[in-house]
Amino acid sequence: MADTSDSVQAHLDGVQPPKRRRDAQRLLELMTRITGEPPRLWASVVGFGQYHYTYESGREGDAAAAGFAPRKAATTIYLLDGVKRYARQLQHLGPHSTGVGCLYVKDLDLVDLSVLEEIIGESYRTLTRAATYPSRAREGGEPAPAEVTDTQP
Repeated sequence: MADTSDSVQAHLDGVQPPKRRRDAQRLLELMTRITGEPPRLWASVVGFGQYHYTYESGREGDAAAAGFAPRKAATTIYLLDGVKRYARQLQHLGPHSTGVGCLYVKDLDLVDLSVLEEIIGESYRTLTRAATYPSRAREGGEPAPAEVTDTQP
């Protein structure tokens, strides 16, 4: 089911312009480290891990739990739990634009990679935490609540 790393690398080797190819290589390493999952091609998206979704409408399916697509104009980073929930972190990211479930970055050298790592990691954990994720990106509004750790012995 999963593509080999050779097919992912072949896909990335053909990315133009060179800045997008450079950023794609960096995201490949970053997302592999964050998710602990091998990369897999989902059409033209380089995805990591998988989650199952079921919407109120009854539509359901599987998608990459983290992923990116190097496009000519910008690199698209998918946040399928909704971009709005990361509004606080995005204020500190650096130059970017957003869609409902997409973060667009033109140059990774200009963004704070630790902030990007935090966003991708949180999104990945949100999507994979439950057996089935029930919302679409446009429904993912409020930031996820901070995790509470019991400090009592």
